[in-house]
Amino acid sequence: MVKAIVGANWGDEGKGKITDMLAEQSDVVIRFQGGANAGHTIINDFGRFALHILPSGSFYPHITNIIGNGVALDIKKLVNELKSLTDQGVPAPNMIVSDRAQLLMPYHVLQDTYEEERLGGKAFGSTKSGIAPFYSDKYAKTGIQVCDLFEEDRLRQRLFAAVERKNLMFDYLYHKPGVDAEELFQELLEYRELIRPYVGDVATFVHNALKEGKTILLEGQLGSMKDPDLGIFPMTTSSHTLAGFGTVGACVPPTAFEEVIAVTKAYSSCVGSKTEPFVSELLGEAGDELRRRGGDKGEFGATTGRPRRVGWFDAVATKYGCMVQGATTVALTCLDVLGYLDEIKVVTGYEIDGEVTTSFPTPGKLERAKPVFTTLPGWKSNIRGITNYDDMPENAKKYVDFLESQIETPITMVSSGPKRHEMTFRTSKL
Repeated sequence: MVKAIVGANWGDEGKGKITDMLAEQSDVVIRFQGGANAGHTIINDFGRFALHILPSGSFYPHITNIIGNGVALDIKKLVNELKSLTDQGVPAPNMIVSDRAQLLMPYHVLQDTYEEERLGGKAFGSTKSGIAPFYSDKYAKTGIQVCDLFEEDRLRQRLFAAVERKNLMFDYLYHKPGVDAEELFQELLEYRELIRPYVGDVATFVHNALKEGKTILLEGQLGSMKDPDLGIFPMTTSSHTLAGFGTVGACVPPTAFEEVIAVTKAYSSCVGSKTEPFVSELLGEAGDELRRRGGDKGEFGATTGRPRRVGWFDAVATKYGCMVQGATTVALTCLDVLGYLDEIKVVTGYEIDGEVTTSFPTPGKLERAKPVFTTLPGWKSNIRGITNYDDMPENAKKYVDFLESQIETPITMVSSGPKRHEMTFRTSKL
């Protein structure tokens, strides 16, 4: 059985907590796309953690954690992250790194940094982690796979050819110094030994696990709005953030999917360029207050530390996000954050060129969209830590009912705080 946990919005929805919670009843957890450019915050009995590339099942000894072939693998960051867990008393996780995953290289980070610098005020708001250059090279067939580390002649040939191309770009386009191919080759041989114990044939492992009736949890990075095809292009990431990509990035057959859990916050948040359309954005003191109260330590990126833009719940974007994910159910996080408000607005439509729509538009039209609000009463109380949905204030339950009716997808989980078991379960009214 395969379940996927993915974001319905811009990322930062709280997927790490949901994966961490559901992993308890799973056998395998797989990261299937993205790299270390975004993080999942997890709070459990060991402490508070921001995972960037490790799967969120890393805190359970019974789980096999897999870094799939769709991931941009930064070996140095992976090794450092493993060490950070064990340094805080977490037992080393059971882990397999796909031998078909490709390596995020130092020259990818340099290219990403140089390009953002070149773009200046028109930059994409990249985390400068090398993600876009990595995926560009992957699909241009110039990338290097983990298995290449164990074929030194092949590794040298492919690496030196890649470095030659990059150095031409660095010299003539960016006017920056090049990379020493031999030095990088020796560095990769060192990295090889660091990950050698973890490298394996993930494709065969996953298919055998399915034959044995194991429960597999797929963990996505970012959310629907960041998908390069169906998101807000070009303010997207460079890998597919949709559950469907798990069939490629985790080598899971599409016939094995049984559940897609889309995660969304009870309000909206977004990390990225200020030029990205964000229709529900809440500015000024009201925005600062929501940002300060949001998440478990305020709305700041788990990887970058950048302040997130915040806004009211956007039902237009979330309905679309659930649709393209193929969501069978929704987990609503951070409901506890809104307990200070007298009234809560929800974006229930977009006005574009004088007409109101409830369908999510293409990027050019989105830039002209103005929010159409519906206002609901707040519940003015602290619901942090409630674990029985029936104990929620009436207005909080009415708020959830309203969101569910707008996004047309069952909301079955409602989070009441950032910790693993601060969660309630409800019966959908759809």
